[in-house]
Amino acid sequence: MKRLVLSALLFTTPALALDATPQAYQNLLTPLLQSGTDVLGDPLVYPEGTPNVTAAIVTIPPGGQTGHHGHEVPLFAYILEGELTVDYGDRGKKTYRAGESVLEAQNYPHNGTNTGTVPMKLLAVYIGSSDKQNTVAVPAP
Repeated sequence: MKRLVLSALLFTTPALALDATPQAYQNLLTPLLQSGTDVLGDPLVYPEGTPNVTAAIVTIPPGGQTGHHGHEVPLFAYILEGELTVDYGDRGKKTYRAGESVLEAQNYPHNGTNTGTVPMKLLAVYIGSSDKQNTVAVPAP
């Protein structure tokens, strides 16, 4: 009986190994965004200095605002929950909702407002450096 079990294991192990073959890497990806320009159509500019990537979750309550600010570095954002309307002044307003991605405006002042009814959460990934700030407060227009 022991030989029968051992024989069964020996002959079925290769079949199990085939099932564990990893998928091609490309099949594991769900593209969110690919671009060389920001949301306003301006080209991305990588900052000088020592590279420094920062990832953070930003949470804004309903009706809350970011305050007027700009970004000296490229910023990728993915809306996890809720809705955010960003006012780019003379370049218009854009509303982003859960599941949407954006390369935020770089070196252009803007203000974001949670125009939804639930807290807005987004994943922010700043492609920064030691020479530039991720976010800089600017006076309201």
